[in-house]
This record gives sequence, C-alpha cells and structure tokens, in this order.
Amino acid sequence: QVQLVESGGGLVQPGGSLRLSCAASGSIFRLNVVGWYRQAPGQQRELVAAIASGGNTNYADSVKGRFTISRDGAKNTVYLQMNSLKAEDTAVYYCRIIATGHWGQGTQVTVSS
Repeated sequence: QVQLVESGGGLVQPGGSLRLSCAASGSIFRLNVVGWYRQAPGQQRELVAAIASGGNTNYADSVKGRFTISRDGAKNTVYLQMNSLKAEDTAVYYCRIIATGHWGQGTQVTVSS
C-alpha cells in the first residue's frame, strides 16, 4: 500500500522560508506526476505546484517565483521550497500522486507575525 508522509510545516513570519517534504513508501514517485496542494480554512483545495517524472514543473500563479518543487529519486521524496512566505500562504499542505489519487495526511503551514 502506498503511503505518503508530509513534514516540514510550522509557524513562520512573513518573508520567511520553509521546506516541505513528501516521502513515499517505495519508488512510486519515479514514474508519476506529483503535486503539492493546499487548503486554507473555508476554501477549496488548490494545486500549488507539480513535477513530472522527467522533471518538468508547473506552478500556480500565486506562488511563481517564490516556491520551488523538486524531487530526489534516491530518497523517494518530493520537496516544496517556499520562500518569501505571505499570510495568504497559510494552509494545510498536501502532496498527491496525481495519477493514482493517493494523498498524504497534510502538514500545517502558518505564516504570521
């Protein structure tokens, strides 16, 4: 059974940085597109960034230039480096294997002074 485990969330001040990690059991990331999503209170879950098996990436307009998605095949892990964080980035962040629909449990990111 595929398991995705996110980590790296926390409380950070505006302008700060965090790096989220999504670790998978097995090498399932190798052949799949992986996405980072977020859901703020009262809002729908939205796709923030995605990375394909070949390394191509896509970002939501709201995070372009601030967030970077990357993958480490040897560690079966996908990362989301988040810089210049804003209050509106506050949400629970989830990773997902888009083709199979597997979700992680989420990690809370709170941007506040």
